[in-house]
Amino acid sequence: MIRYTLKCDRDHVFDAWFHSADAFEKLRKSRMTSCAVCGSPEVDKTLMAPRVQASRSREIAPLPPEAAATAPGADGKSFSLSEPDSPLAQAIARLRAEVEASSDYVGTDFATEARAMHLGDAPTRAIHGEARLDEARALAEEGVPILPLPFSNRTKSN
Repeated sequence: MIRYTLKCDRDHVFDAWFHSADAFEKLRKSRMTSCAVCGSPEVDKTLMAPRVQASRSREIAPLPPEAAATAPGADGKSFSLSEPDSPLAQAIARLRAEVEASSDYVGTDFATEARAMHLGDAPTRAIHGEARLDEARALAEEGVPILPLPFSNRTKSN
């Protein structure tokens, strides 16, 4: 396993683990990596320092006081990558919760379902799912009301 510090096109920085360097490159090229904060698929590695342990018998030295004071969670609050920290990330998390609570997830059948509802071949209901860019473009050209969401499916996260 290898841990990379990643940065999206919107300057969000986060860490993610990958099976290997090749695995990261394959996922990045197929746009299957996404920002942990905003969901953007435009993610690349940033400069990072390697973490090398001299010996298994040695303990990792604690952070110096000046670094410990500014470390995540140093203010006594718990720190979690799964909890949004910025107002924008919190708003997106609220939107995700509302969308998931009030609509049906149809997965990769989104284009088929949306088109069927638009044509009257299926009952109208709120849905969300995934569509390739060409599918979304075709739906828009056909006048099917769709809207891209600012987050990706939870199962496709890093």
